Amino acid sequence: MHDVTHVTRTDSTRSAETIVESPSFHKLMQEKNRFIVPSIIFSLIFYFTLPISTSYFTFLNIAVAGEITWAWVLALAQFFMTWTFCVMYSRRARRFDELVAAIKQEEEGR
Repeated sequence: MHDVTHVTRTDSTRSAETIVESPSFHKLMQEKNRFIVPSIIFSLIFYFTLPISTSYFTFLNIAVAGEITWAWVLALAQFFMTWTFCVMYSRRARRFDELVAAIKQEEEGR
């Protein structure tokens, strides 16, 4: 049977450990988490508002214009929210890519 308690230290293992411990990597993860975590929390709350509200409340049945109710407005808003977050993340990902490139350059310089 293979002994999983024995770890072979290779150059790539040491390289990965130095990258993970570097301040640049911590900055990258901090910036990603600062964007991603609030986005996910907001998205989940916004998404589950519609099914929960339609299940337990009737205020979404109020007409906004003609036969269009607030339920339809909220459902349509979810599409716009999704597209907005996609655009926001695409723009923010450029910054993440710059940080990754800087980490790569730092590692190559060692």
